[in-house]
Amino acid sequence: MLDSILQEGIFALIGFISGIAAGFFGIGGGVIIVPCLLFFGISMEYAIGISIVQMIFSSVFGSILNIWRKKLDLQAGFYVGVGGLIGASFSGLIVAHIHSTILLLLFILFTSVSFKKYVFNTKTTANPNPPIKDPSQQKLVMIGVGALTGVFAISLGIGGGLIIGPLLAYFLGLDSKKVVPISLFFIIFASVSGSLSLYSQDLIDLHKGLIVGIFAMIGVAIGTKLIDLTSLTNHRYALIGIYAFSLCASVYKLCVIVFE
Repeated sequence: MLDSILQEGIFALIGFISGIAAGFFGIGGGVIIVPCLLFFGISMEYAIGISIVQMIFSSVFGSILNIWRKKLDLQAGFYVGVGGLIGASFSGLIVAHIHSTILLLLFILFTSVSFKKYVFNTKTTANPNPPIKDPSQQKLVMIGVGALTGVFAISLGIGGGLIIGPLLAYFLGLDSKKVVPISLFFIIFASVSGSLSLYSQDLIDLHKGLIVGIFAMIGVAIGTKLIDLTSLTNHRYALIGIYAFSLCASVYKLCVIVFE
């Protein structure tokens, strides 16, 4: 009984911390949830499933807060979200048919590339001369970015906010603080689609996902408030810290798998 309560307490804490990250960075929280669950013995496939379920809670609640605070561009969020809905629908098949070690390697690769970008790229502002300025083309770019992110990110148990950010910054000239609410809104579409896809492959642990998700909402309320109090430079430094944590935990788990 005590072990069960302790385990659920750990899931609640993971959800709370990932919720803060979701609200602060516009991410699903998977860069925290997946490596933590792997560390506590959850398989890669089910860690992804729990992470995606949590994203529904954090993204919906966070987006409601952003709409209330007038931080979200609903039109941009809708187009990116539609793309995510399409792309994430393939995630269940990908997770079910690709070995968990390969998924973990892909997760580490993605985290490493992103970590390198934020460590060595000192720019905190968006592209001052974005190549896409026509409104119709911008909508197509948003849908394309959402679809690409949905396929890749949801299959790895991450929301995709850290993929969307650099792409929208380059093509549309949006800075990180403008992208965060759009990314969080996108995750609603992608996580719902991804959850249905994973559930069809029997890769969802609803009980653990609900615990993590409910406590993530509390964290999101804090994260969305913190972003208003943080400069772009400090926002970047905090993001580097999350990447470093995720990368170290994931590499540790890979070493355990390899040397078992």
